[in-house]
Amino acid sequence: MESLIGLVNRIQRACTSLGDYGGGNNALSSLWEALPTVAVVGGQSSGKSSVLESIVGRDFLPRGSGIVTRRPLVLQLHKTENGTEDYAEFLHISNRRFTNFSLVRKEIEDETDRITGKNKQISPVPIHLSIFSPNVVNLTLIDLPGLTKVAVDGQPETIVEDIESMVRSYVSKPNCLILAISPANQDIATSDAIKLAKEVDPTGDRTFGVLTKLDLMDKGTNALDVIEGRSYRLQHPWVGIVNRSQADINKNIDMMVARRQEREYFETSPDYSHLASKMGSEYLAKLLSKLLESVIRARIPNILSLITRSIEELERELDHLGRPVAIDAGAQLYTILGMCRAFEKIFKEHLDGGRPGGARIYGIFDYQLPAAIKKLPFDHHLSLENVKRIVSESEGYQPHLIAPELGYRRLIERSLNHFRGPAEASVNAVHFVLKELVRKSIAETEELKRFPSLQIELTAAANASLEKFREESMKSVLRLVDMEASYLTVDFFRKLTQESQSQPSLSSSPTTTTTDAYGEGHWRKIASNVAAYIRMVAETLVNTIPKSVVHCQVRQAKLSLLSYLYTQISQCQGKKLGQLLDENPALLERRLQCAKRLELYKKARDEIDAAVWAR
Repeated sequence: MESLIGLVNRIQRACTSLGDYGGGNNALSSLWEALPTVAVVGGQSSGKSSVLESIVGRDFLPRGSGIVTRRPLVLQLHKTENGTEDYAEFLHISNRRFTNFSLVRKEIEDETDRITGKNKQISPVPIHLSIFSPNVVNLTLIDLPGLTKVAVDGQPETIVEDIESMVRSYVSKPNCLILAISPANQDIATSDAIKLAKEVDPTGDRTFGVLTKLDLMDKGTNALDVIEGRSYRLQHPWVGIVNRSQADINKNIDMMVARRQEREYFETSPDYSHLASKMGSEYLAKLLSKLLESVIRARIPNILSLITRSIEELERELDHLGRPVAIDAGAQLYTILGMCRAFEKIFKEHLDGGRPGGARIYGIFDYQLPAAIKKLPFDHHLSLENVKRIVSESEGYQPHLIAPELGYRRLIERSLNHFRGPAEASVNAVHFVLKELVRKSIAETEELKRFPSLQIELTAAANASLEKFREESMKSVLRLVDMEASYLTVDFFRKLTQESQSQPSLSSSPTTTTTDAYGEGHWRKIASNVAAYIRMVAETLVNTIPKSVVHCQVRQAKLSLLSYLYTQISQCQGKKLGQLLDENPALLERRLQCAKRLELYKKARDEIDAAVWAR
């Protein structure tokens, strides 16, 4: 199970990536400041770097005279399984493991120079370094620049105040534990670290005192008054440390050997042997890890409360400002496509019933189309006079002998031609509804309201697609009508003939039969037969026209309404994209910051919740 320290480590890295870090001037609420941390504070030459290296068990920090640490170093330690190899990773370098710790030192120096230059200036932007080793405990420490009293050559005259201001901005936060490093061979009253810690933490609740260089004190003296709290009392016990000497460093004495020598020093020291179990860098690391874990656990309700409150505030601000739009072309393209997808989602909801409007298309098929077909002038077209005329015209100078087949065909073809009107009307009615739903969907897409140019472009592209779909749909439904006219259903008439022959004759008189064959009953029978066939075709078209329209228009509108627009936009250059997103750059930047911070807070909330429930 991941430790709470590891969870906070990941959140800290995410915060830094978004510009939220302790000591920074954050225009937005800071999650970093709510996370418990341990800041390492000490004056120059106090042994601060040696303490950190002893805790890690590796040589990895830059060394030299003057101000060596010029940017905060967020040092995240991760305990691994025994027997695994030590390695380090930097947040600013993805997918690279450092197993050579001399290269870690060089990268710290190089990354510091990238931000501050080589003129010994300082910067509050932290460097994130994670070290994975079986010889460490889960712990996060922030190594801050050493407090100094005098500026050296190449440093700005304000360097003393700048460093103190930076350090103070970290340690003054109530969630920051202060690891105050002081050399034992100097009067504790002159300790820069203790002086600053006392100012920001007067009760000493957040301060841990660490005494270094115990082995360098004058013979016959010791630091028991300080360590045992008589000289300067803190809420937490002081911890003594014996670092490697400069000679040990020059000889590259192994850190594990140095740890063993430190233990032996306290165990054999006549002054400190009774405190040996609570002295040394190993004990200090375990103490800080245990305390930091307990502090994080105790602060989780407050952290979650801050996150929840910040999420609400950011969402309100984003509702007011609108969702973020970035400046670079790639992000602008992503934003535009996102808004187009938001529009498409609303448009599909109208069609699928999630929003009103799509039911109007069903009404076209269920009411308007059948009603339009019902109103077709078949009564006039199949009147006895018209039937007689069309049949007669089709026969020419010779009357038909048995059945006026050509006359039937002419009557049916001309009748079927009437279906073109309702078919076209259905296509146009659906087209009108789709255009109206496009307009409504654009109006209902909140993200688009700030971008009139994009609205115009999107409307034009959607309507152009709908026009193309209408053309295809029109061809399809008219093809259905033409197919009905191109090939008549023979079985229908064969059945009519069989039914007619099976019915008994009402008159056996040949004269009567001959008269009826060319009389009113004859023409009425033809009209009745044609009308029956037309009704059959009408029933077919009432079912097939909606299928064709939905396939060619509605379905295509759902699948590829903006396909052409996507192609065009993806080919746009930055200037064109900027014209579609013509906003105030300051507001745009503010939206971007708010959106990223909101994403961070939501992810942090979910991860903290998961960690708490897992326990």
